[in-house]
Amino acid sequence: MKTNIVLYLLNCFLLIGFSCKNEMKVSNEILLEQKVEALLKQMTLDEKIGQMSQIRHFEENADAHILEKFIGSVIHTQGPTPGNSAKEWQKRFIELQKKALATRLGIPLLFGVDAVHGQNTFEGATIFPHNIGLGATNNEELVYEIAKITALESQATGFNWVFSPCVAIPYNEKWGRVYEAFSESTAITEKLTKASIKGHQGNLADATTVMATAKHFVGDGATDYGVEGGETTLSDAEIQRYLLSPYKIAVQEKVAAVMASFNSINGISMHNHKALITDTLKIGMKFDGIVVSDWKAYSRFNGIEVVNAGVDVLMTVDGDLNDFQEGLKKAVQEKIVSTERIDDAVRRILRQKFRLGLFENPFPDTTLISKIGIKKHREIAKKAVRESLVLLKNDNQVLPISKEIKKIVVVGEHANNTGLQSGGWTVNWQGSTENYKGATTILEGIKKQAKGTVLYDKTATENHFDADLAIIVVGEIPYAEFFGDIGHESNQMQLTLTEQHQQYIKTYTEKGVKTLVILISGRPLVVTNEINKSNAFVAAWLPGSEGDGIAEVLFGDYNFKGKLPHSWPNDVTDYKQKYGPNFWDKTLKPLYEFGFGKTY
Repeated sequence: MKTNIVLYLLNCFLLIGFSCKNEMKVSNEILLEQKVEALLKQMTLDEKIGQMSQIRHFEENADAHILEKFIGSVIHTQGPTPGNSAKEWQKRFIELQKKALATRLGIPLLFGVDAVHGQNTFEGATIFPHNIGLGATNNEELVYEIAKITALESQATGFNWVFSPCVAIPYNEKWGRVYEAFSESTAITEKLTKASIKGHQGNLADATTVMATAKHFVGDGATDYGVEGGETTLSDAEIQRYLLSPYKIAVQEKVAAVMASFNSINGISMHNHKALITDTLKIGMKFDGIVVSDWKAYSRFNGIEVVNAGVDVLMTVDGDLNDFQEGLKKAVQEKIVSTERIDDAVRRILRQKFRLGLFENPFPDTTLISKIGIKKHREIAKKAVRESLVLLKNDNQVLPISKEIKKIVVVGEHANNTGLQSGGWTVNWQGSTENYKGATTILEGIKKQAKGTVLYDKTATENHFDADLAIIVVGEIPYAEFFGDIGHESNQMQLTLTEQHQQYIKTYTEKGVKTLVILISGRPLVVTNEINKSNAFVAAWLPGSEGDGIAEVLFGDYNFKGKLPHSWPNDVTDYKQKYGPNFWDKTLKPLYEFGFGKTY
């Protein structure tokens, strides 16, 4: 009897404690909203419009604009860096933050960056496999850890807002941003979106976490023929079924921001699409965070329409700032844009600044600098590389490679170049074709594993036909948005390997050398002939800074785990229609089905 009474009382205390925690959570949110409303009431129209403006830190008069135009956020993009070290990056952002705090109301700045596979704008940071590789791992715990590290290293360089994760569902491999998304599978995208947001945001007020951004809302990966910023002609039902669900997951996880997309849906630019941005996202999904525009939205999409559609923060860059601020002020005065719409935007911005704890702790934590690119972070990145590799072919058990093998020839410039192996959004916007600090090449990893002779034949011209194995590393050159689209006038991108890379494989296979091909790419390529010619074939995606993780699997320290996050095309004709073979023609069979991947 006494035991029952004790249990009863214990349960009561637990319920009271649970109730208190819930009440505390509710009261904290109520208090936060009260702070937002109190600050909002004090703001002038100019101050409100300033909060909606985002500029680059290196723009002419950036410091003065923060003071005089009440700028709400700063972005770092391609261009001059804030300094030569993380300490200098923090110093620059602290200077700008002090300018913001010196304004009448002292509203702190947000600092945003496209950290899409690690803090990839800072040379020396840990660079993880791009999202397509993480999709191949289908490992939410790993994605969570990667996002946590990305957040920490972003904060260490002065940022409190990252424009990640990309939750697009790519339909056509011609699109130049396929690698930024996790998978063609909505289910995998949902799962990894949840993990990524949890990892980035954690407890938002903590100095090691950042605001995450789900992007690009919506339909960016499903444009006709894979054209960046093109038309998405899916039905409302298809958009609801395939594309919106990752955003619902993101909103449930309290994602701080959502970025609008460059594409159009049924003739309406997404930046002007009030039905989707306001009615569906903000009202329907109950999203209470920031909707941020993509690049130069004011001049590209008629900024007044962008604001009325529900976008809260505009990237007012490359000459857009004055036009935006003056144009929006005039539109409010003429009642083209309502005061309620402006207040909604500013309320959302202030809400996230309070959630971040910026009013109490506006400056970055200098002690985090020592954490950038540390061994612990690189070990997680290396694990991601290992688990992302997809084994497509392994005839005659070429793999795993014996560490006692006498002679290996490694072929191809991608084998000895960390820029080439990492893809776009690495140090530079469009990526790099050179080695960068702190990274390890695939060749270095092979040399570390093999006890015999390892030779490097960069362009397959040295005729090492007596080798026991040729490891030929081929693939795409780095690219990012627009420039990566196949068919875009500015590039030579194609769905097949270049003739030079095809020749690398042909040179060694025709001499009867046992051949392993490693493909470095941001999407499945049409390599049917090359797969047929080789003895073994590995899809390695864009592994990032830890190239030696590939060798650890090739030599059998670990088994292959990766599974295809996309079906693999058989022929270039598979992409003559709007979408890839998995979407527009169910009778057309891919070379490898979605989810394929061999093990030893």
